[in-house]
Amino acid sequence: MKKIYISIFALSAYFFSGCSNDYLDVDQTESISTKDIELFNNDAGAATFVTAIYSKFLDWNMTSFSWIGLSSIASDDADKGSSPGDTGSDKDLMDALTYNASTPSTSEIFAANYEGINRCNQALSIIPLLDKANPALRARLLGEAKFLRAFMYFTLVKTYGGVPIIDHLPNPSSEEDRIMQLTRKSSAEVYAYIESDLNDAIAALPNKSEYAAAEKGRASKGAAYALLAKINLYQKNWQKVVDNCNLVTGYTIVSDYASMYKLAGENDAESIFEIQGTGSVPAKGISGYSNTQGARGAGGWGWGFNTPSQSLVNAYETGDVRKNATIIFAGTTLYDGRVVPLTVENPRYNYKAYSSAFTDGWETDVNIKYLRYAEVLLMKAEALNELNQTPAAIPLLNQIRTRAGLGNTTAVSQADVRIAIWKERRVEMAFEHDRFFDLVRTGQAVAAFTIHGKTFVAGKHELFPLPQAFITQAGGLSIQNPLYN
Repeated sequence: MKKIYISIFALSAYFFSGCSNDYLDVDQTESISTKDIELFNNDAGAATFVTAIYSKFLDWNMTSFSWIGLSSIASDDADKGSSPGDTGSDKDLMDALTYNASTPSTSEIFAANYEGINRCNQALSIIPLLDKANPALRARLLGEAKFLRAFMYFTLVKTYGGVPIIDHLPNPSSEEDRIMQLTRKSSAEVYAYIESDLNDAIAALPNKSEYAAAEKGRASKGAAYALLAKINLYQKNWQKVVDNCNLVTGYTIVSDYASMYKLAGENDAESIFEIQGTGSVPAKGISGYSNTQGARGAGGWGWGFNTPSQSLVNAYETGDVRKNATIIFAGTTLYDGRVVPLTVENPRYNYKAYSSAFTDGWETDVNIKYLRYAEVLLMKAEALNELNQTPAAIPLLNQIRTRAGLGNTTAVSQADVRIAIWKERRVEMAFEHDRFFDLVRTGQAVAAFTIHGKTFVAGKHELFPLPQAFITQAGGLSIQNPLYN
């Protein structure tokens, strides 16, 4: 009987089972027969394959502790936090920029995203075979899978540079597919692949307003346009940034900044795409995301990692309402009445990770904002300024500042407006997992880390190291990023 191969692409087999010498164990495969596929040949069955992709974002190794280490603790917005002697396995290394190719966090993010990409490829391979499912639903589900695959490849390319492009389910007996999985493509090739997926997603996805209320967290046309604009931003394709930002319609910035990070503000009018942490049985929240960042010590409720730095505190202007909506200060009372006593371990914690319900100490209900309309406005402002249209950029910047309780920017020249926009991105999007990558793409990293007391090595730290296990198994098909050998 014909088999549809579903490769485990078990990057996790190396890192988590400890029983394999190979980074990529192609012998570990599952297959689904055409008879078994009939079990999924209906609307609910088709949706199952895409639900599995969304579920991957809730895993510990995908969006939680390791990602916090790479995207936040490694930046100047945060310190390791916790107790001085608690390393969090490697968060002290992430904080000091002394990680290497064997550091768990850098390896886990690589593995987790390829696990997610494998789920996307499963959906893209099998859903077209489900001819008893509604054709319109199948088309939308394929668009969601393309968007989510683009999301994961964007994480990989901005983190590691060029990476292998796995564009189909690998056949474990195919040498060609083995080479595909172990050969890095250039960053330009990865970005082109992401753009292709997003264009396909745009053609297939509905607007957010067309989803039922219970499905507002799904990928939409607006999310695909916003992510495409962000891809353009990283490539400095300024006119494309403007064009795609203009196509993100049906959203607005909400009046109350703090409301976005409470349960009632999830998937609000400003939200374009969020990672959904349901936090209730049988649904699951994001594993450990809130707990690892909760206040530590007497009167606390968590591990205390990823604490706001003094550098971030200093970045807020007097009267900026975003400071107290972003940072929990010891000795204060939170919006739900919880008192944070002075006896906690650290002076500051990440408010955006706080879950008020906290009914489950591990899988909590907090969502992670991934794309917001405020960022669309800031991306458009940055692009317009770089296109020498500074007068058109300033009102967009001021729109964000007004919501924060601040007056209009005093910046007028292109150079000053550029700096003002960069600063606004920092305080507007603090702890939303962009700061490290923003410092790299804008060329601010060396200076910013020097002020923060860290040594950022130009030519090295722009990228994280690829896992040594991957490089070893590649056997020359892929080489390590500079200065990590």
